[in-house]
Amino acid sequence: MTDFHQALRSLKVWDTELPGFDPAASPPEPLALFHDWFTAAVAAGQTEPHTLSLATADEEGRPDVRTVMLHDADARGWHFASHATSAKGRQLAARPEAALGFYWPVQGRQVRIRGRVSVGTPEEAYEDLHARSTGALAAALVGRQSELLDSPETLSEASAAAWRRAREEPDAEAPTWTLYVVEPAEVEFFQGDGERRHLRLRYRRTEDGWTRELLWP
Repeated sequence: MTDFHQALRSLKVWDTELPGFDPAASPPEPLALFHDWFTAAVAAGQTEPHTLSLATADEEGRPDVRTVMLHDADARGWHFASHATSAKGRQLAARPEAALGFYWPVQGRQVRIRGRVSVGTPEEAYEDLHARSTGALAAALVGRQSELLDSPETLSEASAAAWRRAREEPDAEAPTWTLYVVEPAEVEFFQGDGERRHLRLRYRRTEDGWTRELLWP
């Protein structure tokens, strides 16, 4: 057996006490439950609970996925941001549908979201970017996300220039920076169980609001 396989087989799943979950006591809409679970993940010490997997599809329908940061979750939907000129930005422009996946292993929980993606206003994108750190602004000012890079040295030079500008011009604009909102059609909450009796609660949007459904694990 290779070192890789030995390491893989040695791993334990949820080597911790998992919280309970009563689907019957869940709220009538998913946002309130997401807020509760997110707050609980933070309190439990989950590392970077605001990171999520974002799945899109390109113009040929081929799936793509990457990790991004959650910027908000409100009545409109789940917010993240990126450059409109990036791979994800181009994909969303062509196919404005996405899936999000949160995984919080400290509590054995997952949240999955699927829905249509809308674009925020330029003003919202500006406010989003400038509510963040100087480093976030510098990264946005570098731009050119997903383009080919000829060397790490080129990146270092561009980054240094962007950091100088971000410090000197904290109100600088990044024209392609865009706020995206996933408007949920489905939201699934997964609670892991040590005996593999996992609980899956899906909220599905209908004309009358939200329908709650249990799914087999």
